[in-house]
Order: sequence, then structure tokens, then C-alpha cells
Amino acid sequence: MTLRLVTMTKLAQWLWALALLGSAWAALTMGALGLELPSSCQEVLWPLPAYLLVSAGCYALGTVGYRVATFHDCEDAARELQSQIQEARADLARRGMRF
Repeated sequence: MTLRLVTMTKLAQWLWALALLGSAWAALTMGALGLELPSSCQEVLWPLPAYLLVSAGCYALGTVGYRVATFHDCEDAARELQSQIQEARADLARRGMRF
């Protein structure tokens, strides 16, 4: 019998983590573990998913903003692409296509 290693996709990893955290949150808020949490902990625990969602959104927005701010132009690649476009237009014009 041969064991094959199966690699998880990033989506599967996120879904497993979400399921694990969601299960822990549900168990703590519904009292399934038999723990008597103080009311101050309960007050923090109930809106925790909303806080995490807002935090994840802020992180994503910040990451996108940072990547846009530090994006470098590739002028050599732009010139090469423009020359390829001109070649393609000339080739199509030879074949009878009008622009």
C-alpha cells in the first residue's frame, strides 16, 4: 500500500481554518463545552466574528493599497508589447483587415 501526499489548495486551507474557528466559537458561545464564562467574556465572544470580518477587510484593503502604491512600471515590457501590437496590426493589414 502506497501513501500519496495530497496538497491542499489555499481555498481548502482557509475553509478548514474557518470551520475550526467557527466550531470553537460556536462551542464557546453555546456552552457546549460546559464552561461557565464570565459575562465580560460572553460580551466579547458574541460579536467576535463581525470583528474578525472587519479586520480581514481592513487588512485586504491595506494590502491592495500598498501593492498599488509600490507597483513598478515595466517600461521595457511595455515597449515590447507595443512593438508586438504594431507587428500584429501590420500582419492583419497585409491579410486585408482594416482598422
